[in-house]
Amino acid sequence: MKLNKFGGLLTIFSLILISTIIFRDLEIKATESYQNPVGEMSNIGDPFVLKTNDEYYMYATSEPNFGFRVWRSNDLVDWVDAGVALDHRTFENKWATYDFWAPEVFEHENEYYMTYSARAYNGSLRTAIAKSESPTGPFEDINSDLIEEKGSYIDAHIFKDDDDKIYMYYVKDNSENIINGIKTSEMFVQEMSSDLSSLVGEPTFLFGPSQEWEGLEGDILWNEGPFVLKHEDKYYLTYSANYYGGPEYAVGYAVSDNPLGPFEKYKDNPILSSDLENGISGPGHNSITVGPNNEELYIVYHIHTDPDNPTGDRRMAIDPIYFEDGILKVDGPSSEEKEF
Repeated sequence: MKLNKFGGLLTIFSLILISTIIFRDLEIKATESYQNPVGEMSNIGDPFVLKTNDEYYMYATSEPNFGFRVWRSNDLVDWVDAGVALDHRTFENKWATYDFWAPEVFEHENEYYMTYSARAYNGSLRTAIAKSESPTGPFEDINSDLIEEKGSYIDAHIFKDDDDKIYMYYVKDNSENIINGIKTSEMFVQEMSSDLSSLVGEPTFLFGPSQEWEGLEGDILWNEGPFVLKHEDKYYLTYSANYYGGPEYAVGYAVSDNPLGPFEKYKDNPILSSDLENGISGPGHNSITVGPNNEELYIVYHIHTDPDNPTGDRRMAIDPIYFEDGILKVDGPSSEEKEF
């Protein structure tokens, strides 16, 4: 065995140090680039990514008959299945039948809170919030009927402002919201209690479909999937419009000086839309997270697994999202290999 310059054997400590450096270098090389779609997940939708403790956790519409799976990654690119995060079949007080949709997880006071919607026994879509001590679950309901208003409600998103006030943005689903004879989904916001167990005050209407790209000539209209990002004292609310199973599905945003609105839609929406020539169909229902270097922001969204035959079968994609002169922009959708 080779001696070191001090005449002693190569120490176990040195071996560990060398192997750590090699592993770290390999890990850096493995995360220098990405190419959409990322991960091996398919037949999912509505991906939401939480970064906590230097790891990423992705939740998605994935087990629509009983709950949600969760995937884990350290680089936003390579994902492993971490099991079922919420399983309604194990609940003592069952209230839903199917259509478990669009989970999001919010970290609050060292605990994790999942918002989601599901089809209740009465046929309406209800919004619930569940809690866990771990990002992988198991999540258990703390309130299975957050929104007390009549109708169907989906796509709940929690945002905490700099003053520690917490808000929930959500969608009144078009299945039970008829306006002038047209099924129309609309966006609302409401303040939350500090323990996240309930909503406070009255709901505030934000907006509904109003721009040409949102398919205003159709008999079913969508504005859904809210996500709020604060930048230089302004609130940017990204959302998706059109049918999720079609190539017209895309992402736009609106801006406000107040988390309760009013929000004004960006005049040049959408900022993320299909690129069928490069095999990208229906990008939408996004979340936003920080990249592996903890500097750049990345938009996380789904695309159709088969762009030539779009359905509810979707995969996950990511791309840089950034601000330029107060305008929110996406460097995407991309299909080529890109560096972080």
